[in-house]
Amino acid sequence: MTMSKGVGAGLRHLLTLADLTPQSLLALLDRAQVFRTHPHNTTAFRHLLAGHAVCGLFFEPSTRTRSSFQLAAQRLGADVLHFDVATSSAGKGESDVDTLRTIEAMGVQGFVVRHPREGAVAELAGHAGPGTAVINAGDGRHAHPTQALLDMLTLRQAKGADFSRLRVLIVGDVRHSRVARSAVQALRMLGCAGIRVCAPEALLPDDEALAGSEITQDFDAAIASVDAVMMLRLQRERMQDGVVASLDDYRRDYRLDARRLGLAAPDAVVLHPGPINREVEIASDVADGPQSLILQQVANGVAVRMAVLEALLAPGTDRAE
Repeated sequence: MTMSKGVGAGLRHLLTLADLTPQSLLALLDRAQVFRTHPHNTTAFRHLLAGHAVCGLFFEPSTRTRSSFQLAAQRLGADVLHFDVATSSAGKGESDVDTLRTIEAMGVQGFVVRHPREGAVAELAGHAGPGTAVINAGDGRHAHPTQALLDMLTLRQAKGADFSRLRVLIVGDVRHSRVARSAVQALRMLGCAGIRVCAPEALLPDDEALAGSEITQDFDAAIASVDAVMMLRLQRERMQDGVVASLDDYRRDYRLDARRLGLAAPDAVVLHPGPINREVEIASDVADGPQSLILQQVANGVAVRMAVLEALLAPGTDRAE
């Protein structure tokens, strides 16, 4: 397959950011920026995926990712299918692979898959037909590549293209967070040497996901002079282990409030992948304050997912700029 604009020759699926080179990652960000800033971005690109069909296979609940992929596919002109696990034949015992193959047989070429089990999306991709592309919209604790891409686009818009000078802090439930794993991977690919991670010991991962990062349990020390803070929620739905002993203690030690934000660089920005647990990991006045880019992240999600869908399903298509 020939990929356009340097997104990556031979790229068939997007399962993790390891599927990309730093150059193809940057090409996706560049293309997303075009989509984001085009004055007619809701209508100008509808020819790009005309005649294609995209299905969202969401085996877990989602608001931002599911909605933004839907909008992204529609703005590119694709037909969009929604898979509702609660009303599907999965409830009758149909396997995930049979579900994919059934919908694929209807002529669907693109699948956006969210699954609670690590590796499940890659397994589905392994069973996909030769003309089918699978995008990982989050699998367990493992990866969420398009979230990392939209976070990098948001950081680049705020801080410029040179990530080597950035100091970025990730705080909260890192152990259960696919967002944190993909964000660290993306920051490394873009040359960020100042990656800090802060969490209680029980909420730090037990694998090599944070290798090369500065790790601490002291939020006040970790936030000193950083350029960006990414807050994470407590993922109680995945907490079979590592549950915090006291929510009050967690708020005291790991909530981002105005005082703590004042320890960061004066122009530091705040990110959060959502959903937000207000007054748990982040105070409302910070989430809604002038340094917050949380809603900008949401807006960028549509543009990034347009770029990914285009790259996988319509490489080389004539484009309106």
